[in-house]
Amino acid sequence: MVTVGLLYPGHSAEDDYPALEARLDGAVKLPVVITSVGEDAHRVDALLDLGRAERLAEGAAELKPARPDAVMWACTSGSFVFGREGANIQAAGVAQALGVPASSTSIAFVDACHALGVRRVAVAASYPEDVAQHFVRFLTAGDVDVVSMGSNGIVTAAEVGTLAPGQVLAMVQAADHPEVEAVLVPDTAMHTLGIVDDLEAAVGKPVLTANQVTVWKGLQLTGAVPSVPNLGTLFAGPRPTAGKTSTRGNTR
Repeated sequence: MVTVGLLYPGHSAEDDYPALEARLDGAVKLPVVITSVGEDAHRVDALLDLGRAERLAEGAAELKPARPDAVMWACTSGSFVFGREGANIQAAGVAQALGVPASSTSIAFVDACHALGVRRVAVAASYPEDVAQHFVRFLTAGDVDVVSMGSNGIVTAAEVGTLAPGQVLAMVQAADHPEVEAVLVPDTAMHTLGIVDDLEAAVGKPVLTANQVTVWKGLQLTGAVPSVPNLGTLFAGPRPTAGKTSTRGNTR
């Protein structure tokens, strides 16, 4: 059994993970530790506070009894606002605290795109425009081109967590563009693990969601990503060698 520990900020869609664990029928453990949150706001200053080293260190200490094989900072905005170097530093701090590989959701998005051989993407962001642009810059720095971006201006993770599947689907369809190879949905506060296949069917291409890539990256860090039905193209099975991801910087 593989254990991927998850450091998750606050309360919104953390129940996505135990629901997926149940679907995996004991093959993977996904223990969740809720990290402390200052202000629940998709605002750059609040997100920098959300992802500061002290909060992650406290969460890592609480997660230690679960003896994880890998750990994910399960937050997109609380990692991409630091840029790639800052996100690597976050992951390295968690890895050092627990003695296992670690990464974050933002890094996972870039690596998942590389794994699928995807270069041109659309972004369906729940965030306000200025925050969403930080994610665009993070992707661009990782050699992923953002062709179109939908920003939905939702200020709190709590509100994102209440979105119905139909609302998430509408966001994805609105952000899609005929020239993109995949649509990215970057908010772990959004419930998506039960609807990835529906999202892909609606746009006819891979859809990468925050909670999905978080689990995928955590499993990749352990060296074993199983094929999982109803979890989208990313979990459909082995891909050609040319699509291998880079884990550079994730455990430094």
